[in-house]
Amino acid sequence: MKNLIFVMMFSFATGLYAQENFEENGGFNPHSVRPIHVSQQMYMRTIWRMMDLREPQNKGFMAFNRELSTILIDGVKAGKITPYYNDSLTRTMTIEDFIKNMTLAGADEESGDDGFGGDGGFDDGFGGGFGDDGGEAEDVGPISNEYSAKDLYQIEIREDMIFDKKRSRMYYDIQAMNFYVPSDNPENLKGVELLICAFKYQDMVKLFKEDKRAYWFNRENNAQHRNMADAFDLRLFSSFIRKVDNADNKYIEDIEGSPEAGIIGSQKKMFELMEYEHNLWEF
Repeated sequence: MKNLIFVMMFSFATGLYAQENFEENGGFNPHSVRPIHVSQQMYMRTIWRMMDLREPQNKGFMAFNRELSTILIDGVKAGKITPYYNDSLTRTMTIEDFIKNMTLAGADEESGDDGFGGDGGFDDGFGGGFGDDGGEAEDVGPISNEYSAKDLYQIEIREDMIFDKKRSRMYYDIQAMNFYVPSDNPENLKGVELLICAFKYQDMVKLFKEDKRAYWFNRENNAQHRNMADAFDLRLFSSFIRKVDNADNKYIEDIEGSPEAGIIGSQKKMFELMEYEHNLWEF
């Protein structure tokens, strides 16, 4: 009985918060692909998950020349999708700032510096290039100063976990995704996690449906490839919980005190959310 009273009180508070933010959109979240009216939300938490595209389970999103990052980068440059400064989705990013964030830290485009103290060429240390005659190195064309798609393998997914009391089931409503260059990436000379931009998931779904390259590659069965939008809907990705909404807006590793303790805390939080969903059926 105490649990039921707590759920009712929490649901009421959540409802007031959602109504305050969604009232301008008729009680619906304007960023949801499949919005659930606030009056039907018995329970809602906002969760941030970290997804590493190098993990075996996530390889389907990184098929050769069909990488998730490639599709989004090309989409921005073609004007088909709009980047944002963060996952609050309140400020759209200019194409100039997007290109700036995509530029290798330490690289100077105007001078042709490749970020490693050179001029974009390859000195062999003996006054020449790699040619057999020790003369000038063969011109291989301009070298890009931008991060490659494979450098953007760290994605932070922001989603709402909502229990729809009308349908009596839990939904995971993805709102946005942040794309990072990880601190341990060799191309990241700054040595800290770099946010490139955020994308509204609504816009991502639209782009996935339009781009024929945007399919999740099924490594076990070529007859069962999926559009990337469908792959996210089916939860065909691996991730870990990085943050659950809290009054201090802190990540789990900050609450626990260290990255190592944060891993354990992430697992604990995942089990707590699973247990809550399980216990809903006991009332």
